[in-house]
Amino acid sequence: MSDHRRDRGQALPWMMMVVAAAMTLVVIAVRLAIVVDDAARARTAADAAALAGAAAGEPTARDLAERNGTELLSSEHTWRGARAEVRVVDVQARAEASATTV
Repeated sequence: MSDHRRDRGQALPWMMMVVAAAMTLVVIAVRLAIVVDDAARARTAADAAALAGAAAGEPTARDLAERNGTELLSSEHTWRGARAEVRVVDVQARAEASATTV
């Protein structure tokens, strides 16, 4: 016959470790989702700023970037159109747009 008294209370430490591991995974997943969202916002804002820069110049690109909640780091005209670089929190993105019409 085994002594079950020594086994008492074993589930609580294991459950605490499982809950702690699950909470850690949730925190990592949320942080990753925020970074992915910021990257998508930065790419979209860079595209819009480059298009605005190609069509109407740097002041319009800067205004559009600010209205999208991003910071315009650089905007320059190229021989083909315009190039813009923006930042959202810690994520930077670059885009180039052509000034030609179809």
